[in-house]
Amino acid sequence: MPNSKIKAVDSFPLVLYVAGGIAFVLAAIIFRPFAIINAGERGVVMQLGKVQNTVLDEGIHPIIPVVTSVKRLSVRVQKNDFTADAASKDLQKITADLAVNWHINPAEVNKVYQRVGDTEQIVNGIITPAVSEVLKAATAKKTAEEIITKRTQLKEEIDNRLKTRLQAYGIGVDDVSLVDFAFSPEFSKAIEAKQIAEQEAKQAEYIALKASKEAQADINRAKGQAEAQRLLRQNLTPQILQKQAIEKWDGKFPTVMSGNGALPFINVSPANLPAQQNK
Repeated sequence: MPNSKIKAVDSFPLVLYVAGGIAFVLAAIIFRPFAIINAGERGVVMQLGKVQNTVLDEGIHPIIPVVTSVKRLSVRVQKNDFTADAASKDLQKITADLAVNWHINPAEVNKVYQRVGDTEQIVNGIITPAVSEVLKAATAKKTAEEIITKRTQLKEEIDNRLKTRLQAYGIGVDDVSLVDFAFSPEFSKAIEAKQIAEQEAKQAEYIALKASKEAQADINRAKGQAEAQRLLRQNLTPQILQKQAIEKWDGKFPTVMSGNGALPFINVSPANLPAQQNK
């Protein structure tokens, strides 16, 4: 009996330690005296609901349970698509689809959360109206035709304006893409008709230019032939013609057909010479 009492007394502290350990683990799970910030995130520290100047980087950080809380925000590049209406300088209605790549400045996460809120509030409250206003300001300076032909310049202007506007809120703009532009059906048909007319005009101009060049080539060839004939007439003297004829003569006279057969067209035989010449 005494031995059993001693064993019971010795095991009591062990049970107490185990129970205390379990209670500590449960308290740690429930109250979480630490905060884990994952890759691509920053932590906004709040004490009793008040945003602090401290920004937590990636990793594990000790905090005071109940008193301190941490709001995690992504600082990675995010992409959002926007559709906005605008008007051109010549009062043509435009519907534009844009894609904006943006991120929260890691050093200003606490200020962004304090002034604006989380990611959804940033997109709806800050970026969406900024995109609409910047687009309207940029398209109002260009005609509808210039919006189509000078798309790169328009993109750069929207990009720069949006960067400047959102920088004041601690938001960085990485890139703006003009995905598509849509005009009214009437204007689209007018553009198509104009393009067809311009193509037909260019085709007609090409045909006329080709015909003009061919006519000029014919004139040049005719001038060349006339000049060649003129030079030929100047150089063909009677002496040259006689010399060429002698060089080409094969020693035979032309013949004519008679009742006795073929006779030389010119007979220079002594028998046929006049009597006076034979003397």
